[in-house]
Amino acid sequence: MIPAGKSKASANPTKAFFVRMITRDITLEDCIFDLIDNSIDGAWELAGGRPMSLADDTDLSAYRISIDIKPDSFSIRDNCGGISLDDAANYAFTFGRKDDAETENFSIGVYGIGMKRAVFKMGSKIDIRSTFTDKGDLLSFRVPVEVDAWLAAGDGTWDFDIEEADNLESPGVQIEVTKLNEAAARSFESPRFIQDLRRAISRDYALHLHRGLTIEVEEKPVNGWAIELRRGGEFSPMRASFQEDIEGEKVFVEVLAGMEALPPEDSDPDGDWDEDQNRSGWYVVCNGRIVLAADKSSLTGWGTENWPQWHPQYTGFMGLIIFSSRRADLLPLTTTKRSVDATSPLYRRYRPHMREPSKAWIAYTNARKQTEKVKVADQEKEAKAVPIYEVVVQPSVVLPQIATKKRVPEANVLYSVPKPRLLKLATAFGNIRMTYKEVGLQSFEYAYADLVEED
Repeated sequence: MIPAGKSKASANPTKAFFVRMITRDITLEDCIFDLIDNSIDGAWELAGGRPMSLADDTDLSAYRISIDIKPDSFSIRDNCGGISLDDAANYAFTFGRKDDAETENFSIGVYGIGMKRAVFKMGSKIDIRSTFTDKGDLLSFRVPVEVDAWLAAGDGTWDFDIEEADNLESPGVQIEVTKLNEAAARSFESPRFIQDLRRAISRDYALHLHRGLTIEVEEKPVNGWAIELRRGGEFSPMRASFQEDIEGEKVFVEVLAGMEALPPEDSDPDGDWDEDQNRSGWYVVCNGRIVLAADKSSLTGWGTENWPQWHPQYTGFMGLIIFSSRRADLLPLTTTKRSVDATSPLYRRYRPHMREPSKAWIAYTNARKQTEKVKVADQEKEAKAVPIYEVVVQPSVVLPQIATKKRVPEANVLYSVPKPRLLKLATAFGNIRMTYKEVGLQSFEYAYADLVEED
């Protein structure tokens, strides 16, 4: 007989477990990106544009995101419209997106945990302020969060208090985090962390920065990375557009690929990773944000399905596949927004479109190894870098057709002889200053001419 009140097993989550789980597998850099994403979503909504196409010419120059990082604090503020009081009360601070929550158009947020995950990862004292316009009036509120006190209050309530606040300088959001945890404090005091963050913002938000958006780190604007492909002479990149209908929603896909930089001079590079090779590879973009950059792994096809593994020989190749949809949950991105869900049916459907330009470049670099480097290099230098926005639509990459010669296998001959004897042989050849290699080659030619019929 089961006693009264013992007929159910409690399955309620604890706050501490939930906080640990949502912050465990995300980096500090990605937490900052979550907060930037929220600001950018607000900017797009105010600007009335859609980050769905390279052809979109929406002007984001009115919007600014400022990030300040100190050894004992972090803050981010924007002028991107703010969070309304209604959204704060019902959606913005819930752990996970409610079923009845409206999907923000063309956002990159999917699960509704980004802001909470970000601030909990950094520290234990959080102050979130918002100023927004309501029927022509400016209204403001703040949500203070003392994480230790919130945890100590028990698992009965998960709510945060909303308080009145003074207006910010303009409609937008300001988030400040203090009482940093040890890992955040250690990272934030490192100039290397700031440098790497600026570099990542420059690359991953390049499409937004191109439209005039300002992102500042420590009061210095970040310049967007110029994403370019080379065109000219016998070289021309590809560009193709597609549209899918999934669950009644449109998903837009663009694929671009071609030569981003000149291939290496050495046909068999020694493996040193220079800047060109670091930029080479495939890029995946979801609703305007680069979520996978310069990938050379099986995730973008290398080393799978008759597709060779990446080799430094392929340096200079760049491909982009751009997914856009009003509903971010239809896009093939992971919860950290820093990789691609390889199991996504949408992504699997379009990976063959990535294979063809990759294989064309592989074939070109293979043929390039067997021809005169000077002639090929001259052709390659005729191709000039153009922004991806100017790449014309064409179904495949155009590359020079190289007439290859049958390659004669080579063999290395290595042996040691007494040095006095080698010097005597060099003297007999008429030049005692000959290098050891020259003596070896000339002695081989002498023996070959004497003992073997000429070809």
